[in-house]
Amino acid sequence: MIRDITIGQYYPGSSVIHRLDPRVKLLGTVLFVISVFLISTIPAFLIVTAALIGIIAISGVPLRFMLKGLKAIFMIIMLTFFFSLFLTPGDLLFSLGFLKATVQGLKTGVYMVMRLSYLLIGSSLMTLTTTPNQLTDGLEKGLGFLNRVHIPVHEVAMMMSIALRFIPILLEEMDRIMKAQQARGADFESGNLIQRAKGLVPLLVPLFIAAIRRANDLAMAMEARCYHGGEGRTKMKPLRYEKKDYIAYILIFIYMAFIITLRIMKVVA
Repeated sequence: MIRDITIGQYYPGSSVIHRLDPRVKLLGTVLFVISVFLISTIPAFLIVTAALIGIIAISGVPLRFMLKGLKAIFMIIMLTFFFSLFLTPGDLLFSLGFLKATVQGLKTGVYMVMRLSYLLIGSSLMTLTTTPNQLTDGLEKGLGFLNRVHIPVHEVAMMMSIALRFIPILLEEMDRIMKAQQARGADFESGNLIQRAKGLVPLLVPLFIAAIRRANDLAMAMEARCYHGGEGRTKMKPLRYEKKDYIAYILIFIYMAFIITLRIMKVVA
């Protein structure tokens, strides 16, 4: 389960998606997330699905690698589906005791499952095709206008990049701790859900200690390299838009135009 989390990991490659400017990928991800919450019809879901499949195919990231990230939120997805199925009022579909499933609840549940799945896959795709350094540069450059209102964009971008980078590091550390405790007789697999959750409590203390140790090492390494924030810093590889980035922008705006059009048509209808 721990190794199935894909957000924060980087999948090396040389595809067009990998070589896009990080600002394009950041904007594309934000608009994709917005579009996922705008859609509520089958044609709109088909467009989003086709767009997502196309981007995954171009990126060169294996589809099974993308889908395994859903295992980490499987329980959340199932709970969302069942809550929508049984708590949404509408026409009766079937009943289980005092629980009544509705046709509208089934439709809402399916849509919510698809939204959560697309959200995770779309967000993971950005981190899988963008290195932490590129992500930091993209955030800093893309939000540079906020410096005019005295918002420390560089520091915020650095914190977000480090936070994303720490996700796979902490997961690896937790996996290592679990294996060490299992070698000493600890059992994390047997019992019901509550017992298994209680069994994970002893992992928290060594995990927090390891996280603090790694954060301290990172801070010392940054200080040893005379890091003092973004003021006056230069870039070894400054970001510059190329032809493929402008083409990507056009395709993103065309995609959003389709989604917004379908949304307006549904509201008018």
